[in-house]
Amino acid sequence: MSTPIALALECINSEYQTAYQQQYGTLPSSADLVGVASPCIQQSQDNQVLWQAVVREELADFSNLERGIELTLHSDIKAFYGSQYSANLTVSWNKKPLTLLQVWSDDDFTLLQENILGHLVTQRRLKLKPTVFIAAIDSDIDVISICNISGEVILEQLGTDKREVLSDNIEKFLSELKAEV
Repeated sequence: MSTPIALALECINSEYQTAYQQQYGTLPSSADLVGVASPCIQQSQDNQVLWQAVVREELADFSNLERGIELTLHSDIKAFYGSQYSANLTVSWNKKPLTLLQVWSDDDFTLLQENILGHLVTQRRLKLKPTVFIAAIDSDIDVISICNISGEVILEQLGTDKREVLSDNIEKFLSELKAEV
């Protein structure tokens, strides 16, 4: 799956893996993902899994979600979540730390779609423009999202119309991230 967004994701994953290997001498590892099946798992050891991002052969299918909410998702959202499997990545944007949310497995993809559906239903109820979250920050009420209308990457306060544009699109946003391990 070689789209500009998929390539940008591959780039930040590669940067993350290199930084992790330089600091710890191993592939990225996680204790939280032990026992959770994923094509990313390279090895299990000492109550940790060593993992590596895996590019999907075909873009993940969001049609059930789109039918359920009666809304077509922006193609950038589908490319972001549908082009690879990976653990979440700790990165920074303009020296601000964030966790880039990723899809670990097909089961995780199902849970992600349920969470996106709930998020979009809440936004519809509150008469807000639809967005889909892509990253968590150190805040209980703010997230980084993609605007479903414009494709802009925004910082939004959940449940409100308070939104700040961070980047024109996800490809540009991903290119501005720095891996943090």
